[in-house]
Amino acid sequence: MQANVAIITGASRGIGRETALAFAAAGYHTAVVANNQAALDQVKQEIETHYQTQCLVCAGDLHDLTFTQSIAATVREHFGRIDVLVNNAAWRTIETMRTITAETWEKTLRICVTAPAFLAQSCAALMEENSSGGCVINISSIMSQKAGGNSPAYIASKGAMESLTKELAVTYGRSGIRVLCVRPGVIDTDMSSDYVSEEGDDISRLMTDELLQLTPVCRKGTGQDIAQALVWLSSPDAAYITGCDLTIDGGLSANFSSYFIKNLQFPKEY
Repeated sequence: MQANVAIITGASRGIGRETALAFAAAGYHTAVVANNQAALDQVKQEIETHYQTQCLVCAGDLHDLTFTQSIAATVREHFGRIDVLVNNAAWRTIETMRTITAETWEKTLRICVTAPAFLAQSCAALMEENSSGGCVINISSIMSQKAGGNSPAYIASKGAMESLTKELAVTYGRSGIRVLCVRPGVIDTDMSSDYVSEEGDDISRLMTDELLQLTPVCRKGTGQDIAQALVWLSSPDAAYITGCDLTIDGGLSANFSSYFIKNLQFPKEY
């Protein structure tokens, strides 16, 4: 029996890398997508060394829609099928709406919304042609619901991804294609570690500490925390789940006040 095939974008590091490894561990052949050829080659080597599956490297820039729209055809030629697409890749700058340029805004939305939309379109077309069904998972962020005031185009794109998820679920549901969105919280990745002050000082740790004061499980999430959920959502065990968002944030979005404040109120309880 031929193994299922998963495409993971942004697979050179962070959540994407861990997701590629998790799908390989679950027996999937994988196609890994990013603009860093060397890093993708390392992911491929790790997958093919430790798991009895194949890995296809698709190196390119998702800002280039010609490349984006070629991915499904490349995977089809290599594996003959696509069962799962994880739209994980993202790009953003750290600045406010006061200073962002139209060029930066457009690039962010091109990579974070337009590329995922048209990659989903081409992958779904092959799923329909094969009558195989499948699953598309879009990666959003809790910042779609809790704006930070520091990355307007990124935040707008994540809200758009959540709406896109519902539209795709309605469009492709009768073809057996489920479409879901995952909304991670504070995850330990390179993208969560690049915040600096106007003076150039690294303030990522300060920001993380503040957010952890609001997080009931009292730790940052890991790429593995998200990856394992994605594998499950893609499995038959989640066959009745589509058109919705899953928040994976250690309880942060459910909390109102910091644990510092709770401790002031109830020092014997918190």
